[in-house]
Amino acid sequence: MQLNQAVPCGQIRENYVNQEVIVRGWVNKRRDLGGLIFIDLRDRSGIVQLVFDPEIASAAHEKASELRSEYVIAARGKVINRTEKNINREMATGFCEIHVQDLEIFNTCKALPFAIDDAQQVDEELRLKYRYLDLRNMESQKRFALRNFVTFAMREYFYSQSFYEIETPILTKNTPEGAREFIVPSRIQKGKCYSLPQSPQLYKQLLMASGFERYMQIAHCFRDEDLRADRQPEFTQLDLEMSFVNEDDIQSVVEGMLKHIWKKVFNLTLNEFPRMTYDEAFAKYGSDKPDTRFGLEILDCTSVFADTSIAFLKSVIDIGGKIGALHIQGHEFSRAEIDRWTEQAKKCGAKGMVWLRVKNNAIESSIAKFLPADFLQTLKKHIPDIADGSMLFFVADKYKNAWTTLGRLRLELASTLKMIPEGLFNFLWVTDFPLFEYDEESKSFTSCHHPFTAPQEGWESMQPEDIKARAYDIVLNGMELGGGSIRIFNAELQEKVFELLGLSKKQAEEKFGFLLNALEFGFPPHGGLAIGLDRMIMLMCNASSIREVIAFPKTLRGVDLMMDAPSPIDEQQLRDYGMCLQKKNT
Repeated sequence: MQLNQAVPCGQIRENYVNQEVIVRGWVNKRRDLGGLIFIDLRDRSGIVQLVFDPEIASAAHEKASELRSEYVIAARGKVINRTEKNINREMATGFCEIHVQDLEIFNTCKALPFAIDDAQQVDEELRLKYRYLDLRNMESQKRFALRNFVTFAMREYFYSQSFYEIETPILTKNTPEGAREFIVPSRIQKGKCYSLPQSPQLYKQLLMASGFERYMQIAHCFRDEDLRADRQPEFTQLDLEMSFVNEDDIQSVVEGMLKHIWKKVFNLTLNEFPRMTYDEAFAKYGSDKPDTRFGLEILDCTSVFADTSIAFLKSVIDIGGKIGALHIQGHEFSRAEIDRWTEQAKKCGAKGMVWLRVKNNAIESSIAKFLPADFLQTLKKHIPDIADGSMLFFVADKYKNAWTTLGRLRLELASTLKMIPEGLFNFLWVTDFPLFEYDEESKSFTSCHHPFTAPQEGWESMQPEDIKARAYDIVLNGMELGGGSIRIFNAELQEKVFELLGLSKKQAEEKFGFLLNALEFGFPPHGGLAIGLDRMIMLMCNASSIREVIAFPKTLRGVDLMMDAPSPIDEQQLRDYGMCLQKKNT
């Protein structure tokens, strides 16, 4: 058989009827009905049914009796319309089948550790150990087809916008940009190490100094951080940088790219993306990446309890703290449910939670006996839509702690009570982030984004905690899709920011001397953004984890079960690198 003339299995349609074709792939399913043998043959394009009839081709029929799941074969035969009663309307190719005349078996397959069709229900660690089998599943194949389509559409869009795609180094310098970096020892320069890049951040800024003006890259990045469902030690991001731009320019390009992709993939026309400041997002949702697909905004009820005699609430107000609430309507909470949500609030960070329910125009609450007689009227003035059946969950603490807890509880409630509409893609720009945040543990300021982010005008007269950044995040369905900023392009300002971050001139020179030097050689105004590609694909295909959209991911322990990595290094290799490993105390 001339295999280069083969037709993809999923493309067999009525236009091939009465034609002879060659197909190849894996045996997805085998059914032996005595006289006839039916094989569902699968490749990445889909599945087609093969029929082996001894009266058409006895040799092929005899060989087909050997076939089992996941055998790799090629078959030649004529495409025939199925009879009306035999049409399989669940398969794209279900209106026809191939009556095989010739069969070639390339390879057999031993007993599988799990059925390919049932891979999504199998323990994840077993799937990752045999990831090459897991990826044969049609759901996995669709995800990677989507990923391929999306990256092609990205490049197509950026080419139309006059961007250059430029690769940046993987072996680079260790720089304190926020996340912990992976270290790579050098055999040639013993005692010295490279770092794997957290992102191409510094290189893309230097590309602006090089005069390229518009850069993009689908870049591989590395961070040695604790893992979770939406984080991996190595990941891929869309990276872009532009010269002579402001925030609106960058946001416009990014919106255009996302609209281009969503139109290509889903045939959806996205509306303009709304904008919300960081302060507004946190006040309403307790998060800098709010899920706006549903309401349930946080209510500031501090003033309602201004004259309270309830000791623990009064103590919070006295130290400048706040009391926030979530108002849930349309659900009758049992006492057992209330107790469970109180425990859930503690898991979300609360020291405790107060509940209040309106029933028969009266208040039921764990603190009802401490409330004044007219408290319901006072509450209605503050929350006009309170009615019979209303439930309020209150959390009292310092503002940031209370609102962060309520933000987490809001998401848990929405998920459990099925408040989140399906099939929506809610994009949002969050802007005007703080430039710095104070770290209580180190008693110093750190960058909210990174130390190359430009401050907004008027920063010189402000305290560090009040300075706003020229930074912006793009959020999709409550997940940060990406973030960026207008960068510092002035050496004096960059040195001042390093100083506010506690870096001495010597430390700044050691870590970022190349950047400070470049800033003195005609560095243009510039800014950019990076979008987590894995995260975006995960949301587009409604996967539960980015591990589902990365071909060979690590577990939450950072282990590649298939390759058994990381693995030990023998002593001779260590000596070649001028290294020794400290033995772990047992």
